[in-house]
Amino acid sequence: MRQIQLVAARILFAIFLVSRLVRYGIKKFKYVFSGLLVLAIALAVLYFVLFPPYQSDKVSGQKEKTVFIPKGASLREIADLMEENELLHHKTLFVFLGKISGYQQKLQAGLFEVPEDLHPWQLLNYLSQPKLANVKVTIPEGLETIEIAGLLMKELAIDSSRFLILANDSMECRKFGIDAPNLEGYLLPETYFFNYQMDEKEIISILVQGTLAIFEPDSVHNQMNKLRMDRRKILTMASIIEGEVAVDSERVLVSSVYYNRLKRGWLLGADPTIQYIIPGPPRRLLNKDLEIDSPYNTYKHRGLPPGPINNPGKKSILAALYPANTQYMYFVATGDGGHHFSRTAGEHARWKENFDRVRREVRRRERSSYQ
Repeated sequence: MRQIQLVAARILFAIFLVSRLVRYGIKKFKYVFSGLLVLAIALAVLYFVLFPPYQSDKVSGQKEKTVFIPKGASLREIADLMEENELLHHKTLFVFLGKISGYQQKLQAGLFEVPEDLHPWQLLNYLSQPKLANVKVTIPEGLETIEIAGLLMKELAIDSSRFLILANDSMECRKFGIDAPNLEGYLLPETYFFNYQMDEKEIISILVQGTLAIFEPDSVHNQMNKLRMDRRKILTMASIIEGEVAVDSERVLVSSVYYNRLKRGWLLGADPTIQYIIPGPPRRLLNKDLEIDSPYNTYKHRGLPPGPINNPGKKSILAALYPANTQYMYFVATGDGGHHFSRTAGEHARWKENFDRVRREVRRRERSSYQ
């Protein structure tokens, strides 16, 4: 309201001033002054068209709409997009101003937050340096790096090949203080807000820093010393836990089983490590799968595998750092997402027999449904 009053006062003062000048000019210069007056009025009208006094150059606080401008879009195509999104009401003027001003060469492509109610000139100026729109992206726990690359390509239109090249570059790893051949295990699953078509290197940095932050507290360093584990081994353990567990409360229990096996020098016998070396999506494991010759085969090689088999979430990382204090040595699926935990081989065999019975019943029902 105050802005409108100020504009009105300025207009009234301008009218008063112009009227006095006109009266004086007509008396003194007549035709010359009349020509100058017409020119001045024309310039004033043009100025008011391009820079209306009822609009501020500041766009913060205005309502915004998210608009995607594809690469290579022409000035007219951009004008059509703005009109379709009800962000432009004078398309012809927008195109005209864009051509005579040279702005058509400066307009950006991408996903942007565009303020509503901008005059064509303001809109041109804004689109030459627009605010990138944030895109909400949720990276699920337990994805491999190649899966994360595919997800980000779909959600953000990034170059997935470049993402993978960076994530598998040992020199890039060293920039983060990571002594590893790749960043598998270090890309923290979480919900993020990224800019559309954000640089792949920036995204990787955000994901990696999220994981590294978990290991910064002195209490975590003390716990790793207590466990005689380093950061990479913790992430490797966490990735196995992530591959096994669907119920959050079981993460520390599964963690305790694997630590107990390590202490006794047993094979870990972790199914997720076999799934990791089998091409394609997860499937039911066969006896021949357990014989695959790979350092990641924890049914053939003692200790932890060479590195993480996926990118674990924070809950699994904490479970790997702080396992429950149990005597459990075995666990088997219950068939509903959970597990039964056992101390002895005999107890484990009974639970496994029960699970096999449940699985046979499920298969029988599936076969009958197809008939």
